[in-house]
Amino acid sequence: MPAFIRPATRADEPALSRICLLTADAGVSAEGIHAYPELPGLIYALPYVNLPGTWAFLLVDKPPEDSENEDVVGYCIGSLDTRIFEAAASERWWSPLRAQFGPLLEPNQRVEPPLKQADRTYINTILNFTPASDAQIKFSPAHLHINILPSHQNKGYGKQLIGRVIRYLKEQGMAGVWLQMDSRNVKAAGFYSRLGFGLVEGTPPTVVGITVEQWEEKWGELDNEPSH
Repeated sequence: MPAFIRPATRADEPALSRICLLTADAGVSAEGIHAYPELPGLIYALPYVNLPGTWAFLLVDKPPEDSENEDVVGYCIGSLDTRIFEAAASERWWSPLRAQFGPLLEPNQRVEPPLKQADRTYINTILNFTPASDAQIKFSPAHLHINILPSHQNKGYGKQLIGRVIRYLKEQGMAGVWLQMDSRNVKAAGFYSRLGFGLVEGTPPTVVGITVEQWEEKWGELDNEPSH
């Protein structure tokens, strides 16, 4: 049976973290570059099943009636209001992570296991998380992240996931959505371009967005199937 899409819950945190790690190095596995493999998911996945105003959809490669043996192979997650998300993350999410990981960067600190460069980069992201620019928010308050395991790429599932998200955003009264990608991920850039995402005025070329209207013009009117 083809993979299907369902909403995520906090119970899906392990699957979200796993997929985030396995795609965190510009679309490929980051397992070999992290001594602390939980870091990518803590920053870019788990907040979206814990903070207000967020949403998350999973791509699952098992029939619904066999839910105990689900194999989650992808996700599309995001926030309806990025500024609310940033404020909630600042108040509730980053503080404990800074307390946990910040000391690992202190000079002469003996750390076991030793930090790798990717760990240092991610910890610095936790310590100095950069908010979205005004230009990004002007395009849309909503943003997303999407990751699919290589085994399920190039099969149309990415379009299905984003289509489900666009329908959900339309239901919530949103006019569009943007994302920021890794500049090294040329494959992802081509994927977004084919779907109709374009550059967002006043932002780097790594930020792309699409409106609901643009999606419907390219792919047809969104159906009435409920998205949650």
